[in-house]
Amino acid sequence: MRILFLTQVLPYPLDAGPKTRAYYVLRYLAQQHEVTLVSFVRATDTPAALDHLRQYCAAVHTIPMPRSRVKDVGFLLESLVTGQPFIIARDRVDAMQKLLSDLVTAGEQPFDVVHADQLWMAPYAQFVQSRRSAPLVRAVLDQHNAVYMIFQRLAESERNPVKRALAQLEAHKLAAYERRVCAEFDRVAWVTQEDYDFVAQGASPAVRNDGVIPICVDTASTPPLKRNPAGKRVTFLGGLHYPPNAQGLCWFAEHIFPRILAECPDAVLTAIGKQPPAALNTYGIPEANLEVTGYVEDPLPYLVDSSVFIVPLLAGGGMRVKILDAWRWGLPMVSTTVGAEGIRYRDGENILIADAPDEFAARVLQLLKDANLNRTVGEAGRRWVEQAYDWRTVYRAWDPIYAPA
Repeated sequence: MRILFLTQVLPYPLDAGPKTRAYYVLRYLAQQHEVTLVSFVRATDTPAALDHLRQYCAAVHTIPMPRSRVKDVGFLLESLVTGQPFIIARDRVDAMQKLLSDLVTAGEQPFDVVHADQLWMAPYAQFVQSRRSAPLVRAVLDQHNAVYMIFQRLAESERNPVKRALAQLEAHKLAAYERRVCAEFDRVAWVTQEDYDFVAQGASPAVRNDGVIPICVDTASTPPLKRNPAGKRVTFLGGLHYPPNAQGLCWFAEHIFPRILAECPDAVLTAIGKQPPAALNTYGIPEANLEVTGYVEDPLPYLVDSSVFIVPLLAGGGMRVKILDAWRWGLPMVSTTVGAEGIRYRDGENILIADAPDEFAARVLQLLKDANLNRTVGEAGRRWVEQAYDWRTVYRAWDPIYAPA
């Protein structure tokens, strides 16, 4: 088959969850099909990343993703008037439509399938279908998460009344949009059963579910880390431009980490990720106990000194790849229930789960103080990710979705 694979973020390097998902799905499909990648790119994307992806793709085409606060105001006003979700209106780029139009009309051989990675690319896949006559291009949507639930949960925990109202409105618009789109595609794959259930609830017509296929990683190429046994880092790793990550980390820093310092005064909260919130410096954490790195290309020097990995999320959707990565590295971790949503785990064996601040602090302290528990939880996590979340085996589930119609 000839597949036109559409992504909202360039799926390499693997420094974010959506990239990890798209990258290994692309690699799996490229083993059996001819894949053409079309992706938005940012200023930080490099020629080396494009060269890497060309190893697996018949062709790679890119369009710059424009972003500006001024334009965002315009898209917000448009969203308020038209009822279209803001995040969908914001990603409507004429240059992307022109590129796709050229690709589907100029080629001697038609594409058999257009694959939309995430809801953001659904309008473009539907545009491709509209540009073809018989035979129609089949459209596949990879639903990383129930997007409306991200905004719904942000609204539930937002203190600012204006931001809360805007988040609730966006959630309402997205819920209707997602249900409609997920009923229109020819095939829809879901990352988690929970996300399908959220979107399917009350949907008419019924949304499609052609398989639940989790995000997976490459365990064979990454041995467990040889950690510093004296390390006292309590580490968060994730893009802090993403509101649920910033919200969760601030909740941890304000309400949980002071309780940890009271019993373990040499612990260091380490926040790794681009665009860290300025609020981290307002919670009274001593300078010696807080390290905010921003984005780093190689986090391993920080991870080998980490005693505990934390996933303190209160909102979000889909799967948190940071949990799979921590398991892959052999790091023991504490997560909220929301943080571990959509992932199969064994609380107390390969991860510790806590939702209240005092409980979360207590479980982090367990891992800081009990070297045997720290080691066994990390080792159990490594065994589990090898067994349940390796892309080379799990992604065979894509075969029936791509079977001839």
